[in-house]
Amino acid sequence: MDVIVGAGVVGLSIAWRLARDGRPVTVVDPAPATGASHAAAGMLAPVSEVTYTEGPLLRLGVASLRRWPSFAADLAADAGLAAADSGFTPAGPDSGTFGGRAGPGFTPAGTDGGFGISAQARAGLDLRADGTLDVAFGADDLAALDELAAYMDKLGLRVERLTGRECRRLEPMLAPSVRGGLLAPGDAWVDPRRVTAALLAALDRLGVPLVRARAGGLLREGDRVTGVRLAYPGDAEPGGPPELGADRVILAAGVWSTELADVPVRPVKGQIMRLRSPQPLLSRCVRGTVHGSPVYLVPRGDGELVVGATQEELGFDTRVTAGGLYELLRDARELVPGVTELEVADVVAGLRPGTPDNLPLIGPSGTPGLFLATGHHRGGVLLAPLTAALVSGAVAADTADTAGGAAMPAVPGAAVPSVPGAAGGAAGTVGGSTEADGSGRSVADAVLGDEGELADLCSPERFREIS
Repeated sequence: MDVIVGAGVVGLSIAWRLARDGRPVTVVDPAPATGASHAAAGMLAPVSEVTYTEGPLLRLGVASLRRWPSFAADLAADAGLAAADSGFTPAGPDSGTFGGRAGPGFTPAGTDGGFGISAQARAGLDLRADGTLDVAFGADDLAALDELAAYMDKLGLRVERLTGRECRRLEPMLAPSVRGGLLAPGDAWVDPRRVTAALLAALDRLGVPLVRARAGGLLREGDRVTGVRLAYPGDAEPGGPPELGADRVILAAGVWSTELADVPVRPVKGQIMRLRSPQPLLSRCVRGTVHGSPVYLVPRGDGELVVGATQEELGFDTRVTAGGLYELLRDARELVPGVTELEVADVVAGLRPGTPDNLPLIGPSGTPGLFLATGHHRGGVLLAPLTAALVSGAVAADTADTAGGAAMPAVPGAAVPSVPGAAGGAAGTVGGSTEADGSGRSVADAVLGDEGELADLCSPERFREIS
Protein backbone atom coordinates (compact mmCIF):
# COMPACT_ATOMS: atom_id res chain seq x y z
CA MET A 1 0.00 0.00 0.00
CA ASP A 2 1.11 3.56 -0.74
CA VAL A 3 0.36 6.35 1.75
CA ILE A 4 -0.10 9.88 0.46
CA VAL A 5 0.43 12.64 3.00
CA GLY A 6 -1.58 15.69 1.93
CA ALA A 7 -5.08 16.05 0.50
CA GLY A 8 -4.78 19.17 -1.59
CA VAL A 9 -5.26 19.10 -5.33
CA VAL A 10 -1.83 17.53 -5.88
CA GLY A 11 -2.11 14.77 -3.27
CA LEU A 12 -5.69 13.92 -4.23
CA SER A 13 -4.79 13.81 -7.92
CA ILE A 14 -1.95 11.40 -7.21
CA ALA A 15 -4.20 9.20 -5.09
CA TRP A 16 -6.85 9.13 -7.79
CA ARG A 17 -4.32 8.29 -10.48
CA LEU A 18 -2.78 5.46 -8.45
CA ALA A 19 -6.21 4.09 -7.56
CA ARG A 20 -7.16 4.11 -11.24
CA ASP A 21 -3.92 2.22 -11.90
CA GLY A 22 -5.22 -0.45 -9.51
CA ARG A 23 -2.77 0.32 -6.69
CA PRO A 24 -3.92 0.26 -3.05
CA VAL A 25 -3.54 3.73 -1.58
CA THR A 26 -4.51 5.65 1.57
CA VAL A 27 -4.62 9.44 1.97
CA VAL A 28 -3.68 11.14 5.25
CA ASP A 29 -4.71 14.73 6.02
CA PRO A 30 -6.40 16.29 9.09
CA ALA A 31 -8.38 18.78 6.97
CA PRO A 32 -8.64 17.72 3.32
CA ALA A 33 -8.85 20.38 0.61
CA THR A 34 -8.62 23.34 3.00
CA GLY A 35 -5.09 24.60 2.34
CA ALA A 36 -3.52 26.31 -0.66
CA SER A 37 -5.90 24.53 -3.06
CA HIS A 38 -8.87 26.10 -1.28
CA ALA A 39 -7.38 29.57 -1.67
CA ALA A 40 -6.16 29.17 -5.26
CA ALA A 41 -7.73 30.95 -8.21
CA GLY A 42 -7.31 27.92 -10.48
CA MET A 43 -5.65 29.50 -13.51
CA LEU A 44 -4.39 26.98 -16.05
CA ALA A 45 -2.21 29.61 -17.65
CA PRO A 46 1.36 28.56 -18.40
CA VAL A 47 1.70 31.01 -21.28
CA SER A 48 0.47 34.20 -19.61
CA GLU A 49 2.34 33.46 -16.36
CA VAL A 50 5.74 32.85 -17.96
CA THR A 51 8.80 34.99 -17.34
CA TYR A 52 12.10 34.91 -19.18
CA THR A 53 13.80 33.14 -16.29
CA GLU A 54 11.16 30.40 -15.99
CA GLY A 55 11.57 28.45 -19.21
CA PRO A 56 11.61 25.06 -17.43
CA LEU A 57 8.43 25.95 -15.54
CA LEU A 58 6.80 26.90 -18.84
CA ARG A 59 7.66 23.49 -20.25
CA LEU A 60 6.06 21.75 -17.28
CA GLY A 61 3.01 23.99 -17.41
CA VAL A 62 2.27 23.54 -21.09
CA ALA A 63 2.79 19.77 -20.82
CA SER A 64 0.37 19.60 -17.90
CA LEU A 65 -2.21 21.84 -19.58
CA ARG A 66 -2.28 19.36 -22.44
CA ARG A 67 -3.35 16.71 -19.94
CA TRP A 68 -6.17 18.72 -18.43
CA PRO A 69 -8.91 17.81 -20.93
CA SER A 70 -8.60 14.06 -20.39
CA PHE A 71 -7.95 14.60 -16.67
CA ALA A 72 -11.17 16.63 -16.35
CA ALA A 73 -13.26 14.24 -18.44
CA ASP A 74 -12.10 11.17 -16.49
CA LEU A 75 -12.51 12.94 -13.16
CA ALA A 76 -16.04 14.09 -13.98
CA ALA A 77 -16.98 10.53 -14.92
CA ASP A 78 -15.39 8.97 -11.82
CA ALA A 79 -16.97 11.58 -9.53
CA GLY A 80 -20.40 11.09 -11.08
CA LEU A 81 -20.56 14.64 -12.45
CA ALA A 82 -21.44 13.48 -15.95
CA ALA A 83 -21.72 10.38 -18.06
CA ALA A 84 -18.57 9.52 -19.98
CA ASP A 85 -18.35 11.85 -22.96
CA SER A 86 -17.10 11.31 -26.46
CA GLY A 87 -13.73 12.89 -25.73
CA PHE A 88 -11.78 14.98 -28.20
CA THR A 89 -12.52 15.71 -31.78
CA PRO A 90 -9.89 13.80 -33.79
CA ALA A 91 -6.85 15.94 -34.41
CA GLY A 92 -6.37 17.31 -37.87
CA PRO A 93 -4.61 20.13 -39.67
CA ASP A 94 -6.71 22.68 -37.79
CA SER A 95 -6.18 21.12 -34.38
CA GLY A 96 -5.23 23.29 -31.46
CA THR A 97 -7.98 25.89 -31.60
CA PHE A 98 -10.54 27.22 -29.18
CA GLY A 99 -13.42 28.95 -30.94
CA GLY A 100 -11.22 29.77 -33.92
CA ARG A 101 -8.27 30.96 -31.84
CA ALA A 102 -5.12 28.92 -31.48
CA GLY A 103 -4.62 27.02 -28.26
CA PRO A 104 -2.14 24.53 -26.83
CA GLY A 105 -2.86 21.51 -28.98
CA PHE A 106 -6.55 20.89 -28.27
CA THR A 107 -9.51 20.66 -30.61
CA PRO A 108 -12.90 21.53 -29.11
CA ALA A 109 -15.76 19.13 -29.65
CA GLY A 110 -18.18 21.99 -30.07
CA THR A 111 -18.08 25.66 -30.91
CA ASP A 112 -17.93 27.01 -27.39
CA GLY A 113 -14.26 26.47 -26.68
CA GLY A 114 -15.16 23.87 -24.10
CA PHE A 115 -11.98 21.78 -23.90
CA GLY A 116 -13.63 19.03 -25.93
CA ILE A 117 -15.44 17.48 -22.95
CA SER A 118 -19.09 17.29 -22.05
CA ALA A 119 -20.99 20.35 -20.93
CA GLN A 120 -21.90 18.58 -17.68
CA ALA A 121 -18.24 17.91 -16.93
CA ARG A 122 -17.26 21.51 -17.67
CA ALA A 123 -20.04 22.86 -15.49
CA GLY A 124 -19.26 20.43 -12.68
CA LEU A 125 -15.66 21.63 -12.47
CA ASP A 126 -16.33 25.18 -13.76
CA LEU A 127 -13.67 24.52 -16.40
CA ARG A 128 -13.34 27.24 -19.02
CA ALA A 129 -10.93 27.78 -21.89
CA ASP A 130 -11.48 31.31 -23.12
CA GLY A 131 -7.92 32.51 -22.71
CA THR A 132 -6.14 35.15 -20.65
CA LEU A 133 -5.92 38.82 -21.54
CA ASP A 134 -2.82 40.59 -20.19
CA VAL A 135 -3.35 44.36 -20.42
CA ALA A 136 -0.99 47.34 -20.38
CA PHE A 137 -1.44 50.97 -19.35
CA GLY A 138 1.77 52.74 -20.35
CA ALA A 139 4.60 52.67 -22.83
CA ASP A 140 6.80 50.56 -20.54
CA ASP A 141 4.02 48.00 -20.06
CA LEU A 142 3.41 47.85 -23.82
CA ALA A 143 7.10 47.33 -24.49
CA ALA A 144 7.18 44.51 -21.95
CA LEU A 145 4.22 42.84 -23.67
CA ASP A 146 5.97 43.18 -27.05
CA GLU A 147 9.04 41.44 -25.64
CA LEU A 148 6.90 38.70 -24.13
CA ALA A 149 5.07 38.20 -27.43
CA ALA A 150 8.39 37.84 -29.25
CA TYR A 151 9.56 35.32 -26.67
CA MET A 152 6.36 33.29 -27.00
CA ASP A 153 6.64 33.34 -30.79
CA LYS A 154 10.18 32.03 -30.57
CA LEU A 155 8.92 29.11 -28.47
CA GLY A 156 6.08 28.39 -30.90
CA LEU A 157 3.43 29.51 -28.39
CA ARG A 158 0.97 31.70 -30.17
CA VAL A 159 -0.30 34.88 -28.57
CA GLU A 160 -2.16 37.80 -30.11
CA ARG A 161 -1.12 41.44 -29.72
CA LEU A 162 -4.15 43.71 -29.28
CA THR A 163 -4.78 47.46 -29.24
CA GLY A 164 -6.63 49.07 -26.39
CA ARG A 165 -9.78 49.22 -28.50
CA GLU A 166 -9.50 45.53 -29.33
CA CYS A 167 -9.05 44.72 -25.65
CA ARG A 168 -12.22 46.61 -24.75
CA ARG A 169 -14.09 44.93 -27.60
CA LEU A 170 -13.28 41.59 -25.93
CA GLU A 171 -13.89 42.90 -22.41
CA PRO A 172 -16.09 46.03 -22.42
CA MET A 173 -15.70 46.59 -18.66
CA LEU A 174 -11.97 47.27 -18.93
CA ALA A 175 -10.76 50.73 -17.91
CA PRO A 176 -10.55 53.34 -20.70
CA SER A 177 -6.87 53.83 -19.79
CA VAL A 178 -5.94 50.35 -21.07
CA ARG A 179 -3.70 51.00 -24.11
CA GLY A 180 -3.10 47.47 -25.32
CA GLY A 181 -2.89 43.85 -24.40
CA LEU A 182 -1.70 40.36 -25.14
CA LEU A 183 -4.20 37.53 -25.54
CA ALA A 184 -3.07 34.00 -24.68
CA PRO A 185 -6.03 32.17 -26.25
CA GLY A 186 -4.97 28.72 -25.08
CA ASP A 187 -5.01 29.56 -21.38
CA ALA A 188 -7.82 28.14 -19.28
CA TRP A 189 -9.05 28.08 -15.71
CA VAL A 190 -11.01 25.89 -13.34
CA ASP A 191 -12.53 26.16 -9.87
CA PRO A 192 -10.08 24.36 -7.53
CA ARG A 193 -12.73 23.91 -4.86
CA ARG A 194 -14.90 21.98 -7.30
CA VAL A 195 -11.88 19.98 -8.48
CA THR A 196 -10.92 18.89 -4.97
CA ALA A 197 -14.57 18.08 -4.17
CA ALA A 198 -14.72 15.96 -7.31
CA LEU A 199 -11.47 14.22 -6.44
CA LEU A 200 -12.75 13.39 -2.96
CA ALA A 201 -15.96 12.04 -4.45
CA ALA A 202 -14.05 9.97 -7.02
CA LEU A 203 -11.76 8.52 -4.34
CA ASP A 204 -14.76 7.63 -2.19
CA ARG A 205 -16.37 5.83 -5.13
CA LEU A 206 -13.09 3.99 -5.74
CA GLY A 207 -12.95 2.92 -2.09
CA VAL A 208 -9.79 4.85 -1.21
CA PRO A 209 -9.50 5.38 2.59
CA LEU A 210 -9.06 8.94 3.85
CA VAL A 211 -7.52 9.17 7.32
CA ARG A 212 -8.27 12.54 8.93
CA ALA A 213 -5.10 12.80 10.96
CA ARG A 214 -1.79 14.61 10.87
CA ALA A 215 1.30 12.70 9.83
CA GLY A 216 3.46 13.28 12.88
CA GLY A 217 6.55 11.49 11.65
CA LEU A 218 7.96 8.86 9.33
CA LEU A 219 8.43 5.21 10.23
CA ARG A 220 11.75 3.67 9.22
CA GLU A 221 13.43 0.32 8.99
CA GLY A 222 17.11 0.94 8.47
CA ASP A 223 17.44 3.58 5.79
CA ARG A 224 14.00 2.90 4.27
CA VAL A 225 10.78 4.78 5.03
CA THR A 226 8.07 2.25 5.86
CA GLY A 227 5.08 4.36 6.89
CA VAL A 228 3.85 7.30 8.96
CA ARG A 229 3.00 7.96 12.60
CA LEU A 230 -0.42 9.55 13.05
CA ALA A 231 -1.58 12.34 15.34
CA TYR A 232 -5.34 12.87 15.54
CA PRO A 233 -7.16 16.16 16.19
CA GLY A 234 -8.44 16.59 19.72
CA ASP A 235 -12.09 16.17 18.67
CA ALA A 236 -11.49 13.00 16.64
CA GLU A 237 -13.10 9.76 17.66
CA PRO A 238 -10.69 7.53 19.57
CA GLY A 239 -9.56 4.21 18.21
CA GLY A 240 -7.74 5.31 15.08
CA PRO A 241 -4.51 3.49 14.26
CA PRO A 242 -1.39 5.13 15.71
CA GLU A 243 0.56 4.46 12.54
CA LEU A 244 0.20 3.32 8.95
CA GLY A 245 2.65 1.01 7.25
CA ALA A 246 3.41 1.64 3.60
CA ASP A 247 5.41 0.36 0.67
CA ARG A 248 5.96 4.00 -0.15
CA VAL A 249 5.12 7.35 1.45
CA ILE A 250 4.35 10.11 -1.05
CA LEU A 251 4.79 13.51 0.56
CA ALA A 252 2.36 16.01 -0.98
CA ALA A 253 1.76 18.26 2.01
CA GLY A 254 2.71 21.60 0.46
CA VAL A 255 4.40 23.95 2.92
CA TRP A 256 3.93 21.38 5.69
CA SER A 257 6.19 18.91 3.90
CA THR A 258 9.10 20.36 5.85
CA GLU A 259 7.69 18.78 9.02
CA LEU A 260 8.48 15.32 7.67
CA ALA A 261 11.45 15.78 5.36
CA ASP A 262 14.37 18.13 4.79
CA VAL A 263 13.09 19.77 1.62
CA PRO A 264 13.80 23.30 0.31
CA VAL A 265 10.19 24.49 0.55
CA ARG A 266 9.09 27.78 2.06
CA PRO A 267 5.65 29.38 2.57
CA VAL A 268 4.65 32.26 0.27
CA LYS A 269 1.50 33.92 1.51
CA GLY A 270 -1.24 34.88 -0.93
CA GLN A 271 -4.40 36.80 -0.09
CA ILE A 272 -7.39 36.47 -2.41
CA MET A 273 -10.84 38.05 -2.60
CA ARG A 274 -13.95 36.50 -4.10
CA LEU A 275 -16.54 38.99 -5.29
CA ARG A 276 -20.07 38.25 -6.48
CA SER A 277 -22.16 39.86 -9.18
CA PRO A 278 -25.63 39.04 -10.56
CA GLN A 279 -24.20 39.59 -14.04
CA PRO A 280 -20.71 38.49 -15.14
CA LEU A 281 -18.28 41.38 -15.34
CA LEU A 282 -15.72 39.53 -17.49
CA SER A 283 -15.75 36.61 -19.91
CA ARG A 284 -12.09 35.61 -19.54
CA CYS A 285 -9.16 35.99 -17.16
CA VAL A 286 -7.69 39.49 -17.11
CA ARG A 287 -4.22 40.29 -15.80
CA GLY A 288 -2.15 43.42 -15.48
CA THR A 289 0.62 45.11 -13.55
CA VAL A 290 -0.50 48.00 -11.37
CA HIS A 291 1.84 50.03 -9.16
CA GLY A 292 4.52 47.44 -9.86
CA SER A 293 2.41 44.52 -8.60
CA PRO A 294 0.65 41.89 -10.70
CA VAL A 295 -3.09 41.47 -10.28
CA TYR A 296 -5.55 39.09 -11.92
CA LEU A 297 -9.30 38.70 -12.14
CA VAL A 298 -10.77 35.25 -12.79
CA PRO A 299 -14.51 34.92 -13.57
CA ARG A 300 -16.51 31.95 -12.36
CA GLY A 301 -19.55 30.45 -14.03
CA ASP A 302 -21.78 31.30 -11.05
CA GLY A 303 -21.06 35.03 -11.25
CA GLU A 304 -18.17 35.02 -8.79
CA LEU A 305 -15.02 36.97 -9.61
CA VAL A 306 -11.73 35.98 -7.99
CA VAL A 307 -9.24 38.80 -7.41
CA GLY A 308 -5.68 37.97 -6.47
CA ALA A 309 -3.18 37.67 -5.26
CA THR A 310 -0.62 39.10 -2.93
CA GLN A 311 2.81 37.49 -2.67
CA GLU A 312 4.21 37.90 0.83
CA GLU A 313 7.24 36.27 2.42
CA LEU A 314 5.85 36.20 5.98
CA GLY A 315 6.43 32.64 7.09
CA PHE A 316 3.35 30.71 8.16
CA ASP A 317 1.15 33.78 8.66
CA THR A 318 -2.35 33.14 7.27
CA ARG A 319 -4.05 36.29 8.51
CA VAL A 320 -6.22 38.22 6.08
CA THR A 321 -5.15 41.85 6.43
CA ALA A 322 -6.83 45.14 5.64
CA GLY A 323 -3.71 46.26 3.78
CA GLY A 324 -3.65 43.20 1.59
CA LEU A 325 -7.31 43.52 0.67
CA TYR A 326 -6.92 47.25 0.01
CA GLU A 327 -4.07 46.60 -2.42
CA LEU A 328 -6.06 43.93 -4.26
CA LEU A 329 -9.13 46.14 -4.66
CA ARG A 330 -7.08 49.22 -5.55
CA ASP A 331 -5.21 47.38 -8.30
CA ALA A 332 -8.26 45.51 -9.58
CA ARG A 333 -10.15 48.79 -9.86
CA GLU A 334 -7.43 50.14 -12.16
CA LEU A 335 -8.14 47.26 -14.55
CA VAL A 336 -11.92 46.99 -14.15
CA PRO A 337 -13.47 49.98 -12.35
CA GLY A 338 -16.77 48.16 -11.82
CA VAL A 339 -15.33 45.74 -9.26
CA THR A 340 -15.96 48.21 -6.46
CA GLU A 341 -19.72 47.73 -6.92
CA LEU A 342 -19.57 43.96 -6.34
CA GLU A 343 -20.47 42.09 -3.18
CA VAL A 344 -17.61 40.59 -1.16
CA ALA A 345 -18.29 36.87 -0.99
CA ASP A 346 -15.09 35.55 0.60
CA VAL A 347 -11.59 36.53 1.63
CA VAL A 348 -8.88 33.99 2.30
CA ALA A 349 -5.13 33.70 2.71
CA GLY A 350 -3.21 30.62 1.65
CA LEU A 351 0.40 29.47 1.77
CA ARG A 352 2.00 28.52 -1.53
CA PRO A 353 4.88 26.03 -1.26
CA GLY A 354 7.78 27.83 -2.95
CA THR A 355 11.20 26.45 -3.87
CA PRO A 356 14.46 28.28 -4.64
CA ASP A 357 14.01 27.84 -8.41
CA ASN A 358 10.17 27.92 -8.47
CA LEU A 359 10.10 24.35 -9.83
CA PRO A 360 8.27 21.59 -7.96
CA LEU A 361 9.92 18.60 -6.33
CA ILE A 362 8.46 15.46 -7.91
CA GLY A 363 9.84 11.94 -7.72
CA PRO A 364 12.06 9.76 -5.51
CA SER A 365 13.52 11.72 -2.60
CA GLY A 366 16.78 9.79 -2.42
CA THR A 367 15.59 8.03 0.73
CA PRO A 368 14.18 4.60 -0.15
CA GLY A 369 10.42 4.47 0.29
CA LEU A 370 9.93 8.26 0.29
CA PHE A 371 8.65 10.13 -2.76
CA LEU A 372 8.06 13.87 -3.08
CA ALA A 373 5.28 15.83 -4.78
CA THR A 374 5.58 19.28 -3.27
CA GLY A 375 6.92 22.78 -3.95
CA HIS A 376 4.43 23.67 -6.69
CA HIS A 377 4.27 27.33 -5.59
CA ARG A 378 1.49 29.01 -7.58
CA GLY A 379 1.10 26.16 -10.09
CA GLY A 380 -0.38 23.33 -8.06
CA VAL A 381 -3.72 23.25 -9.87
CA LEU A 382 -2.14 23.56 -13.31
CA LEU A 383 0.52 20.93 -12.63
CA ALA A 384 -1.72 18.38 -10.87
CA PRO A 385 -2.29 16.13 -13.93
CA LEU A 386 1.39 16.03 -14.88
CA THR A 387 2.45 15.51 -11.26
CA ALA A 388 0.08 12.57 -10.91
CA ALA A 389 1.45 11.00 -14.09
CA LEU A 390 5.08 11.51 -13.07
CA VAL A 391 4.50 10.02 -9.62
CA SER A 392 2.55 7.11 -11.11
CA GLY A 393 5.46 6.35 -13.40
CA ALA A 394 8.00 6.63 -10.62
CA VAL A 395 5.94 4.34 -8.38
CA ALA A 396 5.64 1.79 -11.18
CA ALA A 397 9.39 1.87 -11.72
CA ASP A 398 10.04 1.50 -7.97
CA THR A 399 7.63 -1.42 -7.79
CA ALA A 400 9.47 -3.15 -10.60
CA ASP A 401 12.86 -2.51 -8.99
CA THR A 402 11.68 -3.70 -5.56
CA ALA A 403 10.24 -6.87 -7.10
CA GLY A 404 13.43 -7.46 -9.06
CA GLY A 405 11.60 -7.17 -12.36
CA ALA A 406 12.60 -5.40 -15.51
CA ALA A 407 13.14 -1.69 -15.08
CA MET A 408 10.34 0.52 -16.35
CA PRO A 409 10.67 4.00 -17.84
CA ALA A 410 10.28 6.89 -15.40
CA VAL A 411 6.96 7.85 -16.97
CA PRO A 412 5.53 4.92 -18.95
CA GLY A 413 3.65 6.28 -21.91
CA ALA A 414 1.07 3.50 -21.72
CA ALA A 415 -0.05 4.73 -18.32
CA VAL A 416 -0.70 8.26 -19.58
CA PRO A 417 -4.13 9.12 -21.00
CA SER A 418 -3.87 9.83 -24.71
CA VAL A 419 -4.22 13.51 -25.50
CA PRO A 420 -4.27 14.68 -29.11
CA GLY A 421 -1.39 17.07 -29.59
CA ALA A 422 0.73 15.60 -26.80
CA ALA A 423 4.48 15.86 -27.23
CA GLY A 424 5.73 13.50 -29.88
CA GLY A 425 2.26 12.89 -31.33
CA ALA A 426 1.24 13.53 -34.90
CA ALA A 427 -0.72 16.59 -33.87
CA GLY A 428 1.87 17.83 -31.40
CA THR A 429 1.47 21.56 -31.76
CA VAL A 430 1.22 24.28 -29.19
CA GLY A 431 -0.47 27.56 -29.91
CA GLY A 432 -0.98 26.66 -33.54
CA SER A 433 2.72 26.53 -34.42
CA THR A 434 3.46 23.86 -37.01
CA GLU A 435 7.02 24.85 -37.85
CA ALA A 436 9.16 21.77 -37.31
CA ASP A 437 12.69 21.25 -36.12
CA GLY A 438 15.02 18.71 -37.71
CA SER A 439 13.27 15.82 -35.97
CA GLY A 440 9.89 16.67 -37.49
CA ARG A 441 8.53 17.95 -34.18
CA SER A 442 6.99 21.38 -33.90
CA VAL A 443 9.10 24.16 -32.46
CA ALA A 444 7.03 24.05 -29.27
CA ASP A 445 7.37 20.29 -28.92
CA ALA A 446 11.12 20.55 -29.40
CA VAL A 447 11.18 23.11 -26.59
CA LEU A 448 8.96 21.00 -24.32
CA GLY A 449 11.00 17.82 -24.64
CA ASP A 450 9.78 14.34 -23.79
CA GLU A 451 8.35 13.17 -20.48
CA GLY A 452 11.67 11.87 -19.23
CA GLU A 453 13.14 15.33 -19.67
CA LEU A 454 10.17 16.85 -17.84
CA ALA A 455 10.71 14.43 -14.96
CA ASP A 456 14.36 15.50 -14.78
CA LEU A 457 13.36 19.18 -14.55
CA CYS A 458 11.49 18.66 -11.29
CA SER A 459 13.55 15.82 -9.85
CA PRO A 460 14.58 16.38 -6.21
CA GLU A 461 18.05 15.26 -7.31
CA ARG A 462 18.81 18.77 -8.56
CA PHE A 463 19.18 20.17 -5.06
CA ARG A 464 21.36 17.30 -3.87
CA GLU A 465 23.60 17.94 -6.85
CA ILE A 466 23.89 21.61 -5.90
CA SER A 467 24.68 20.87 -2.27
